[in-house]
Amino acid sequence: MTDWPEPEGNRGLTRRGVLSAALASGAVVLGGGALSGCGSAQAADPDTVRLWDLFSGADGGLLNDMVRAARRDMPGTRVERTVLEWGTPYYTKLAMASAGGRGPDVAVAHLSRLAGYAPTGLLDAWDLDLLGEYGITESAFTEAVWGRTQYRGKTYAVPLDTHPFIVFYHPEPAARAGLLKSDGSLDTGAFSSPDAFLRAGRELARASGKQGIAFGYVTDSAQGWRLFYGLYRQTGGRFDLPPGGPAEVDVDRMAEVIAFMAKLVDGRTNPRHLDYAAAIASFADRRTAMILSGEWELGTFRAADPRVGAAPFPTVFGTPAVYADSHAFVLPHHPDPDPARRRRTHQAVAALLRAGQIWATAGHIPAYGPVTRTGAYAALRPQSHYAQAQQHVVLDPSVWFAGAGSDFQNSMSQVLQQALLGSLTPDRAARAMVRRLNTFLSKPSPA
Repeated sequence: MTDWPEPEGNRGLTRRGVLSAALASGAVVLGGGALSGCGSAQAADPDTVRLWDLFSGADGGLLNDMVRAARRDMPGTRVERTVLEWGTPYYTKLAMASAGGRGPDVAVAHLSRLAGYAPTGLLDAWDLDLLGEYGITESAFTEAVWGRTQYRGKTYAVPLDTHPFIVFYHPEPAARAGLLKSDGSLDTGAFSSPDAFLRAGRELARASGKQGIAFGYVTDSAQGWRLFYGLYRQTGGRFDLPPGGPAEVDVDRMAEVIAFMAKLVDGRTNPRHLDYAAAIASFADRRTAMILSGEWELGTFRAADPRVGAAPFPTVFGTPAVYADSHAFVLPHHPDPDPARRRRTHQAVAALLRAGQIWATAGHIPAYGPVTRTGAYAALRPQSHYAQAQQHVVLDPSVWFAGAGSDFQNSMSQVLQQALLGSLTPDRAARAMVRRLNTFLSKPSPA
């Protein structure tokens, strides 16, 4: 389990010790322009909303810009960011701080991890009436995303974005292959079955004079699972994971998806056996005409090709479904939260959502719908070409052990890698995945 610290051996670890061990642990106070040396330095300041997040680099800079742009909607409020290391370290620190009632006012978490936090009492629910006072209502979000914010009739997350697994392409070979519409967007209908998808890959290879579709999965802890789960959900097959097990899935459909994935990387017209970095490089260097990847790579690809195109992942198996996750704002548990501080926190989050156009420049789809319905957003290319993916997103199964950065994703990807490398047949790989699912289900939930 990656969500929780071990009960023994960590009892003496303090919040200060946790933060000092994190990467980029300096906290930036935005709105007041000052720097603070520790995330708790201004805990007593009633005008400061303390935020923990996992955004460094370009995304971190964009969040700073959002906070500055949001000032007009949160007068008198400062947002103090503490940036922590992504992955297991982040979620462990968040769990520890929440368990002790010493967390920040608000934190960013992947929506796929909510099932490991809300049921265990580590988060407090959002006040929808209070959010409504600041113009944020359920109707502003897609049902596919908002539905994952709920636990026992309460809202435990406010989505900031949707970041889907999509396709990127170079427009020139895609046009020569006859795969573009008149507006320059991808004709995803040309990828509407396994055979059609593979045929489009051959056409892209011929049009580029090189190779067709890149996919990097070797030694990666998530990519294989992302592609598999999105495709499997397109089949309409069951994927129910009841507590204690066994998993209720369609093994034949799982094997069908795995067989298709193996053909995608068989080395005929698409490159075979790429790791994540090699796949990125092959597309950026135009050695492949298309890549299956996350929208978070837009900055890298646009630097290599300013005209790079992108589209929602095509519907290959009949039912629209796009694998995705969502960064969301959550309220770490406080045993006796101050009402004025909670109100200020709701106001700050509402203001940040309205500044979502800035966040969209990185490629993320703003979850707050009014942003994506503006002319300014429509002018963003290729972002506006794949924005409709948010209508059909599917996140990891809503179980405590799944989600971004989890051992679950890594375990599933390990089996899939064996199948794509040819050491497991699709049907054996499907059964191996089911066995691993049942092992996870046999473990007691912390809730």
